[in-house]
Amino acid sequence: MEHYPVKILLAFGEALDSNQLIDQWLRENGYPELSALASAIRGNTDAIQWLMKHKFQHLAAFDGAIVNEPGTLDWLIRFNYRFLATFALACQGRPEALGWFQANDLQIFISLAQKIKRITDSKEFNFYKRNN
Repeated sequence: MEHYPVKILLAFGEALDSNQLIDQWLRENGYPELSALASAIRGNTDAIQWLMKHKFQHLAAFDGAIVNEPGTLDWLIRFNYRFLATFALACQGRPEALGWFQANDLQIFISLAQKIKRITDSKEFNFYKRNN
């Protein structure tokens, strides 16, 4: 995630907010994995399968780590996706992870983490009833 331009990360944030036009733009302009990740975070299990099939296992693991799915955070660390592991912890609202992004002047990731936390904490989101 740290290698995407800020404008693409902003677009990802819009896709998280269910902006269909931006989501379509991501899919059609070389960032289908971010579109799929946004859908996965919102609970779409088909999107997780898409990530796995298209060799974005690290993003599927990140999605799992956000909601504390067993083994996913360890998988990210073991395969040297430490940035994504820290980002997942920030998405859980962990102060030490949020502080790391703040100390490294990565405000975009703080904003995304807060948005993702709102999604996963919302009454509409139920990890055990993931759907479209």
